[in-house]
Amino acid sequence: MLTVRNLSILHNKDLRPLIKDLSFTLAGNERLAVIGEEGNGKSALLQAIACPDRLRQWAEISGNIHYPGEKIGYLAQEAPTEWNDLPAYTLCMGNPAFTDTDPGDLAELCRKLSMDQELCWSETCFGLLSGGEKVRLRLLLLLCEQPTMLLLDEPGNDLDLDAILALERFLLSCELPVLYVSHDEGLLQATATQVLHLESLHGRAEPRWTWTKEPYAVYVRNRRDQLDRQEQLWKNDQRERRIREEKFRKIEDAVTRAQENISRQDPHGGRLLKKKMKAVKSLEHRYEREEKSAIEKPAEELSMYALFSDIQPVPGGKHVLDLDLDRLSVGERTLAEDLHLQIRGSEKVLITGSNGTGKTTLLRQIEEKLKQDSSLKTALMPQHYEEGLDFSMTPVEYLNTDGSKEQMTSIRASLIAMKFSRDELEHPIRSLSGGQKAKVLLLKLMMAHPDVLLMDEPTRNLSPLSAPVMRDMIRSFPGAVICVTHDRLLIRDWPGRVLRLTEQGLSAAQTTEDEGRN
Repeated sequence: MLTVRNLSILHNKDLRPLIKDLSFTLAGNERLAVIGEEGNGKSALLQAIACPDRLRQWAEISGNIHYPGEKIGYLAQEAPTEWNDLPAYTLCMGNPAFTDTDPGDLAELCRKLSMDQELCWSETCFGLLSGGEKVRLRLLLLLCEQPTMLLLDEPGNDLDLDAILALERFLLSCELPVLYVSHDEGLLQATATQVLHLESLHGRAEPRWTWTKEPYAVYVRNRRDQLDRQEQLWKNDQRERRIREEKFRKIEDAVTRAQENISRQDPHGGRLLKKKMKAVKSLEHRYEREEKSAIEKPAEELSMYALFSDIQPVPGGKHVLDLDLDRLSVGERTLAEDLHLQIRGSEKVLITGSNGTGKTTLLRQIEEKLKQDSSLKTALMPQHYEEGLDFSMTPVEYLNTDGSKEQMTSIRASLIAMKFSRDELEHPIRSLSGGQKAKVLLLKLMMAHPDVLLMDEPTRNLSPLSAPVMRDMIRSFPGAVICVTHDRLLIRDWPGRVLRLTEQGLSAAQTTEDEGRN
């Protein structure tokens, strides 16, 4: 059993509290999902439990964490970089827990992970494995250690749809308590039996947490209902206060005018008006005291917003893209053949497929083709953010292209609305979380006013509360969109064509993707 009591985590650099007085327990075969916006301390929480010494290098920890008799199995967000150059076989055979595992037990673990056991004997370097193969291999080595509790930090990152479904099956069949961080709404809806929601309010200065023993979908629905009720109460209270304020100002103005016009020959009337004004001032002080106990507007984090202004729809008959490729390749390796794609007007086209089929390569080919049309402005949101960002610059420096004070003011306001703290506006981009980097890139796209958006895994690092806003943004974008993704909910809600890329080319999505639509 894991017990956390009054845990607080303070960032050393800017003294920002990430988590304050957090308490929860985890036992049995419960699956507790940790959710929240980027930079709110989700990974820090797992590190505080599994490797507190590493966390203390950049944060202060206080409170109590107990798991007597438990053996923690911790899967960090990224594998050690030195693994990339090692063959899968070397990683397995160099792990005593793996070599000590009974062959029958090893086969059973591979079955639970939907993993081909041949991967354990592969000479392919870890860095060249697909996202799904990497996660399966890391989980296998972790389970060989025979942990009694699992802590998983974004296990669904970089997985294609088949691998995500395999991870989902593993979590549902796992008999151990699991504490996991995830941005994948589909995975959360299918697997979470409890939710721990970490928030950061009032300019990211005030951390708040909510722990609930209910499934993810139920929590999101109940939270939305609660916020809607509080919002309505706040609106009603504000309306009553405006009416009362108007009445008060009319009385105050009438008494003030009467005082100005009263004759000095009427001292009795003057004394009465003076008493009346004193009563008015007393009433004003009472209203000011009541204001302090007024119903508060719901303290909800502003989920990431995206608004494309001054963009006209692409005319319906305009040929945006006519792509005919006999061969899609990387070096000498052929990824797909006989590809054909036509896009007209403001069409929205989504491309999915297994890892390694060449979706990103195809998107880059499309980008090069579109650049040849000077009548269209194209913007790309790459999957790997270092391709589109200067990590040495601050977000404001990177986005302030013309150096004007007006643009800088607009940029700062937009970033704050996207939940950046004022301190984070001055941090180098390299120090930001993956989701925050995605938002800087998104704002860059907004400022370019593109006719065509190219997006490679746009929801990859967004919180499950921000991802729906991204879907709404794509749906309402007036131009054309070409998007590569494995996100089941994005596939399900896609407002246009959904295509699958295979070795045989592009075709209407069927089978696996249809699960995202059901």
